[in-house]
Amino acid sequence: MEAFLHHASVLIVTDDPEFARTVAARWQSESRAPGVTVADSDVWQPSIAEGYDLVVSGPVRNGKSRAILNALCSSAATAAVHVVEHEKDVPALHAQYPGLAVIHRHDGWVNALILVGAEALRRVEAIHRSQRAERLALECRQDAALGRFILEMRPGINDALTSVLGNADLLLLDSAASVAEGREQLQTIHTMALRLHQVMQRFSSLAAEMRAGEKESQAETPPASAPVGVRY
Repeated sequence: MEAFLHHASVLIVTDDPEFARTVAARWQSESRAPGVTVADSDVWQPSIAEGYDLVVSGPVRNGKSRAILNALCSSAATAAVHVVEHEKDVPALHAQYPGLAVIHRHDGWVNALILVGAEALRRVEAIHRSQRAERLALECRQDAALGRFILEMRPGINDALTSVLGNADLLLLDSAASVAEGREQLQTIHTMALRLHQVMQRFSSLAAEMRAGEKESQAETPPASAPVGVRY
């Protein structure tokens, strides 16, 4: 089993201890096994599955299987695999639960379960990657919007800072017109305005560097070529 970006988690829901031991032991024999938790039907509730990437359901008592499958298939966030005793039950379950992976307990069923489960976890991982990429893209758009806003506001901010600095300089030069306490406050205003001015200057330098980097990157980008065939 390949390594997943985040540590995958699997929940086994069954009232058959031997089924749980068999599946857990087989999965733990993999070089990179997911975290496996076992729960019986007495503690099962739909909210439990929300914390897992994959739920494997097996034999349970008192006809609870349908309720468990209904809950699992109503959640798009969790993949599910169901193991049945008889092959004849598979078509009906596929018809009722189109998104459910169903395996019957034939020879080698545990290996089949691991293969199907690994594929389900890969799909979950792909969803995680896609969601993370969407979040990063949104953050980039927000940062870009903020950067554009600052660029648009920069002339006005610089004008305001220039005015504050100029007036503070004039008041500081007119020592007769300011008492000691007022002069100290003016000095603070002058210092803070100068610091803001330095920040804006640095922002201007960064903006120029980014524009230069974009032009250089565009100049170095080779023209698009025909796609290379991939073999499987």
